Amino acid sequence: MLVVGFPAGAFQTNCYLVAAGEGEPCVIVDPGQDAGEGVAEAIRKYRLSPVAVVLTHGHLDHTYSVTPVCDGNGIPAWIHPEDRALLSDPTAALSAESAAFFGALTMREPAEVREMTDGAELDLAGLTLAVDHTPGHTRGSVTFRTATEEGGQLMFAGDTLFAGSIGRTDLPGGSMAEMTASLRTKILPLPDDTVVLPGHGPATTIGRERVSNPFLTGMIDLTDPASAHRGGRGI
Repeated sequence: MLVVGFPAGAFQTNCYLVAAGEGEPCVIVDPGQDAGEGVAEAIRKYRLSPVAVVLTHGHLDHTYSVTPVCDGNGIPAWIHPEDRALLSDPTAALSAESAAFFGALTMREPAEVREMTDGAELDLAGLTLAVDHTPGHTRGSVTFRTATEEGGQLMFAGDTLFAGSIGRTDLPGGSMAEMTASLRTKILPLPDDTVVLPGHGPATTIGRERVSNPFLTGMIDLTDPASAHRGGRGI
């Protein structure tokens, strides 16, 4: 399996391209602000053929380039229906600071948008991506899991889980109660050797986070309203 990742834009959002190998079809995960050039470079370098974009959630730092990337390659974008409206109205989920940073925006959906729900399996580019709905950061947040050649799992976590932290829940559509449920029912049950590729920051594993992430070990009280502001990066 080939996974190419790079941080893009002011929020250093991780964009990933995943394929069975060089010269194969690929899926693009979360093409955010200024991600278009990096996507095009990876496609050229590894001779990839994009077949779809999949979005972990609808925040602008993860979707800014989705329309030019999709329409420029004639491919669909997959998103959870709870976040679909953010493709054309991203300011609905922005903090005041982020809204001021991006300024006036005119956005539209890609020409083809497909919706996915919890438990779906997307067969794309010769890969199977299992979709887990993990609301908390946004109503439509999801993670994607796929099997590795070694028999383990790789998870694209978006802004649900980071190395040492979790996604913030104080933005419109966020909920610490839903985040807590997502962590307990969708994240913690995963095998320790599951490799986590988050929306911001370095890769980690479920095992590492289980014993060191203060949001998962109980060191931080998730029932405390202040916890909503103590999550990781993103808008």
